[in-house]
Amino acid sequence: MRRLDRGAAIAFVDISNRDDPVACPLSRDALLARFHARDRDGQIHSGAAAFAVMWRTIPLLKPLGHAARIPLVLAALEWLYCRFLNVRPWLQKALKAR
Repeated sequence: MRRLDRGAAIAFVDISNRDDPVACPLSRDALLARFHARDRDGQIHSGAAAFAVMWRTIPLLKPLGHAARIPLVLAALEWLYCRFLNVRPWLQKALKAR
């Protein structure tokens, strides 16, 4: 996503570094459990809605981000994201083993 964000409009924050605390109203565990994004209005979004916020900022992905404004599309994306979260630990272990 960073490569696609050519205008550097997104501030990516790595919250996995315990030595660099991030000022946020959510707990570190909550942030690590799901993807989060804060929109321009300061509202925090989670899961597929957070991805949609990010996509709307990246010109190449903007149409997908706007499509996610449709409740049925967002619900389908959230369903897919939840399925991904179920396999994420396995994927992380597989990638660490490489």
